[in-house]
Amino acid sequence: MGGDFGGARGRDYRPRPVNGDRPGSGAHPRPARSRVPRTPTARHGGLVALAACVGIWLVTSGSREPVGPPLPSPGESLTAAGVVGPGIAPLPGSPPGRIRIPSIRVDAPLTGLGLDAHGSLEVPPPDRRDLAGWYRQGTTPGATGTAVIAGHVDDAAGPGVFYDLGALRRGASIEIPRADGRTAVFTVHAVEVYDAKAFPDTRVYGPSARAELRVITCGGGFSPRTGYRGNVVVFAHLTGTY
Repeated sequence: MGGDFGGARGRDYRPRPVNGDRPGSGAHPRPARSRVPRTPTARHGGLVALAACVGIWLVTSGSREPVGPPLPSPGESLTAAGVVGPGIAPLPGSPPGRIRIPSIRVDAPLTGLGLDAHGSLEVPPPDRRDLAGWYRQGTTPGATGTAVIAGHVDDAAGPGVFYDLGALRRGASIEIPRADGRTAVFTVHAVEVYDAKAFPDTRVYGPSARAELRVITCGGGFSPRTGYRGNVVVFAHLTGTY
């Protein structure tokens, strides 16, 4: 996992029915079910992100109530965003190498992620909570279409690479250095949280005529029995390069 970038150059894709997903088919990975894998290799249901749901690191702040990762406010939703600002012309496809989100102090390497035997997105190694992954069978970030990056929210030892993803606000920048030497700069236009049982595939993964990005991790509340109940999703579009 992580070395093969073949077949991922600027291709868009549509969500497929769950029963039609299979490795290498170009089908889109399914959303995270909030059950926690019992072993690093036991993935239950469809995971868009995530054994990022493996993490059960919660802190307390002077009380018995656990404090989890931040969640986006309703004011950051797609509905509240209104008209999304203009983007720039998409770039040719090129594999990404890192993701930087300055406002939440993220600067992390990226690995390529494919689909597992159940049609679910692979996840970064459970012992690498500093690592994020991009869906290499889909659109490369900056190319025409909807690119997907996923990462851990936490693990038993502490916060993961996307622990603070829910704290992002509209207008924040996401930088993706690429193999072609160019850095694609995206501007966040919405941040939403979804229950795993009502994950809106088309809203999140639907094709786009411009270059868009989704950054996904677990969130939406936590149950000691089942883990995180859903996903935090950041919506962004290409607004610059350097």
